[in-house]
Amino acid sequence: MKATLGKCMALLSLRKSRRGLEVLNLNPALFDPAAIDEEIAAQNAEIVAKLSALPDQWSVPPAVIRERRRQGLGPFPPMPKSARAEILTIPGPAAPLDLRIIAPEEPRGVYLHIHGGGWTFGTSEEQDPWLDRIASNGFVCISVEYRLAPEHPYPAAPDDCEAAALWLLREGKKRFGTTLFTIGGESAGAHLSVVTLLRLRDRHGIRPFAGANLFAGCYDLSLTPSAARWGTEKLILNTRDIQTFADNFLSPDVDRRNPDVSPLHADLEGMPPASFSVGTRDPLVDDTLFMQARWIAAGNAAELALWPGGCHVFPRFESALTERALARIDAFMSGLV
Repeated sequence: MKATLGKCMALLSLRKSRRGLEVLNLNPALFDPAAIDEEIAAQNAEIVAKLSALPDQWSVPPAVIRERRRQGLGPFPPMPKSARAEILTIPGPAAPLDLRIIAPEEPRGVYLHIHGGGWTFGTSEEQDPWLDRIASNGFVCISVEYRLAPEHPYPAAPDDCEAAALWLLREGKKRFGTTLFTIGGESAGAHLSVVTLLRLRDRHGIRPFAGANLFAGCYDLSLTPSAARWGTEKLILNTRDIQTFADNFLSPDVDRRNPDVSPLHADLEGMPPASFSVGTRDPLVDDTLFMQARWIAAGNAAELALWPGGCHVFPRFESALTERALARIDAFMSGLV
């Protein structure tokens, strides 16, 4: 693995003080509405208009929303399925656990992917084009079909992701010919990725992952200020959605600042190099800003990509911004080899 991470795309400024100390500053211009290009501004307005016209998703059971999402009626447009995806079923903590595998002909690493959806929605097959892209760069992509809340509340999803990671550590070299393991996901998947890393360190005494790709994660289920103060605007997520997702995932008696629930509050010593990405128009922007800062404060390497105007998990929508964000993830993953 390379000793240092690549530079971010002018997202942070680094200068030397008179005493030789490094000072890392976010560029406030990234948060200026004027930094949002016309394509993204129009796309965001279209998303808000579409979602505001839909029925309240919380007025029906989660199973109904899942079916609507499968039909392309949710917040994100449907993505095509990969022709090379295969399903492997392994033993899980409570039931058989499916892993969706997209493999290149000559693997040089493995990417354990954990999908998003607020711990309530989403499937391992929803983001095949992203995983196909990563596989084309030489990584076997393994996406975990973990159990969903509220039918299977905490700790079901973290238990499944931990089991998938332990399976990879046992079987990865034999099946894929490599021990270069990486992990990552989007939204709730980024949260579960960090929880998995912490569980491997604390429960098993191992730190086997060479890098983490963490996009728009929710790392504090007691809600960071940007999530709590966002309000009602339906740009993919609003405050009520985030709160409801957390309520689905957790029973009332669970401490929402328990590090196994909210990894922002964990001891982050010994975490792998990470790529943190988020849009400035994401209610969870604070989660990424805070977690990246704590990652570095714990002595770990971490990049930060802050994308002007990007909504929650904006790469689900085609745009020039999406291509730049995905290209940056490509570069981060390649830099781990």
